[in-house]
Amino acid sequence: MQFDPTLYVITDSTYHTTETLLRAVDEACRGGATLIQLREKDTGGRSYLELAQKVKSITDRYSVPLIIDDRVDVAIACDAAGVHVGASDLPVAVCRRLLGPDKIVGATAKTVEAAVAAYNDGADYLGTGAIYPTTTHVTTKVTPVSVLNDVCRAVPIPVVAIGGLNADNMDVLADSPIKGIAVVSAVMKADDPCAAAAHIKEKFLKMMNK
Repeated sequence: MQFDPTLYVITDSTYHTTETLLRAVDEACRGGATLIQLREKDTGGRSYLELAQKVKSITDRYSVPLIIDDRVDVAIACDAAGVHVGASDLPVAVCRRLLGPDKIVGATAKTVEAAVAAYNDGADYLGTGAIYPTTTHVTTKVTPVSVLNDVCRAVPIPVVAIGGLNADNMDVLADSPIKGIAVVSAVMKADDPCAAAAHIKEKFLKMMNK
């Protein structure tokens, strides 16, 4: 499946009601998000699916692919565009086998070795970070930009930088061969997610094309 990893917005419902989360997703899409990942670390399968279906109805309107974090079953059940998995989730090769060749499989890769393994197992893109400490409830370990760059050069698939990134601190990535930037709080916590997404995307594209 073709996809654009330029602005990858990841949800965080810890400071949202379902209503405000859906509104934030809608505004993020309106502001130019190119991928949306629904991330629900502490939600049971039934509730996760119900929320995924609501989110997908929004992303479909904007033709933005929806990626489900961790849960291949939920991704299949809601016919999402794909899934993103970390080191403790189902292996990339298993996700690829379950989803087939036409869905997106993304993987977290913090080292060159992990990146090459994920690519060989069928990953379509990699998420590498955290570039900065994050305010999300997901445990993170800071990844040097030099390692991020090494990951980019080690695989032929797109690599997206993640971790505490926003419009004011992304300059550290100016010389990196990444294909996109993943943000959570910078959009999901913004008073105006649409404007925040648009500003981040504009600045990232300008930085990459300088």
